[in-house]
Amino acid sequence: MGYKLEGLLSHVLPSSIASWGVLQLCVLAVLLVLLLRVGRLLLKYSSNIRRLRCFAQPPKRNWLLGHLGIMRNTEEGLQSVDELVKTYKHSCAWFLGPFYTLIRLFHPDYIKPLLLASGVLIKTAACVSGQGLLLSNGEHWSRHRRLLTPAFHFDILKNYVTIFNKSTDIMHEKWCRLVEEGQNCLDMFEQISLMTLHSLLKCTFSYDSNCQEHPSEYIAAIYELSTLVVQREHRMLYHWDWLYWRTDEGRRFRRACAMVHRFTANIVQKRRAALNQQQEPEQQSRSSKAKKVTDFIDVLLLSRDEDGNGLTDEEIKAEADTFMFEGHDTTASGISWILYNLALHPDHQDRCRAEVDALLQGRDSEEIEWNDLSNLPYTTMCIKESLRLHPPVTAVTRRFAQDMTVPGGRVIPQGNICLVSIYGTHHNPDIWPNPEVYDPMRFDPENSKGRSSHAFVPFSAGPRNCIGQNFAMAEMKVVVALTLLRFRVTPRDSEVRRLPELILRAERGLWLRLEPRIPPKD
Repeated sequence: MGYKLEGLLSHVLPSSIASWGVLQLCVLAVLLVLLLRVGRLLLKYSSNIRRLRCFAQPPKRNWLLGHLGIMRNTEEGLQSVDELVKTYKHSCAWFLGPFYTLIRLFHPDYIKPLLLASGVLIKTAACVSGQGLLLSNGEHWSRHRRLLTPAFHFDILKNYVTIFNKSTDIMHEKWCRLVEEGQNCLDMFEQISLMTLHSLLKCTFSYDSNCQEHPSEYIAAIYELSTLVVQREHRMLYHWDWLYWRTDEGRRFRRACAMVHRFTANIVQKRRAALNQQQEPEQQSRSSKAKKVTDFIDVLLLSRDEDGNGLTDEEIKAEADTFMFEGHDTTASGISWILYNLALHPDHQDRCRAEVDALLQGRDSEEIEWNDLSNLPYTTMCIKESLRLHPPVTAVTRRFAQDMTVPGGRVIPQGNICLVSIYGTHHNPDIWPNPEVYDPMRFDPENSKGRSSHAFVPFSAGPRNCIGQNFAMAEMKVVVALTLLRFRVTPRDSEVRRLPELILRAERGLWLRLEPRIPPKD
């Protein structure tokens, strides 16, 4: 028996020892590869740190966390940006943990070369809108930009002004009813975002949603997506798709996305089918097109590139979803803060109202027409000053595949994230004296002479500026003019705390008091 056991061990032990040796070698090889990668990462990080020494570096929390957690999305966070701009004038380096760096820029001369260059955007909400114009890059973006530009031509925008008027009329009728019921203090964000959604659905799809009076599944999905995107942005672990899609929030996000995509896809498919089946004579077709109000989907379906190729249904759906998701909130934020600033400054409000009264004097209707938009100079100055003081989008990010040079011989190494602070640039005291003061006369043509073209960039600038900025400005002018014509707005006696999320909001809403106005007699 002893001999048999000894013989068995003599055969098994050498093979076990050999297997253990191979396992050790594999583990050592993996560890070596990891060490080499970590070493390369450390060398790259060290080189990057050295090259970033040309930028000021504000005090960090510690060597490990860097500036992580110092700048929060709160009122205090915006005040910290104000202090940063006052102290460092144009730019500074910012370290989020040991390996994540970005450059903050808040001076026209520093943001200009970055906004004029072709950089890659940092994606945050691709699932919502797919590869739409906002989130795409490279040749895909260039082609889509060329095809979408006609959708925002002035000849198309003229048709939308009537829609802006009607959507505003519906909102004001509701306000009058609420005031009669004793509710004279309303949250502007809640009210105006429904109105901008109503307008966008009509301009994009020719769809009468009636969303200002009755809720719908589509509207609920749009709002839920906005909420979930902000929640995901604030939770670091949710930035990993693998984890996020397995959470309750991730599953809700997918369901809301699916609902929005189904709605858009259904409309695009129906429009495509109708377009393909159209068999009218050319002259009759031209006549009907001349009479029809062209919407966003129509323009996209008919657009062609230089090779005669159009957009696919999937591409049109992505662009329409982008327009809806990004467009309603930003415009609603802009209008809400404009009314807030005018409520705080009744002298400017009265002057704007007098301008609107004079414009519409002697007319049978209160409709603002396309040609009226260029005849509201003081109201336009007040709108621009509000966009300076409270920009709907407080910052945009870029990452470049090449080194970028900014004034002073400073170089931003390739791969670093550049945070172009629109809010910081608009509040830079070197450019805007007393930046916290609301002063529309800053935008008087005489006072604007000599000012940098990139001192005021509420819609960004350069090749990737907001393609819908003329659409947004037209809607803001119509809504503000009609609101001042029909109401006097005053602030509520409570502190307003700004809340920078995807757009600039206010904590617990932006509440204003409404007093219906008796229009002056002719």
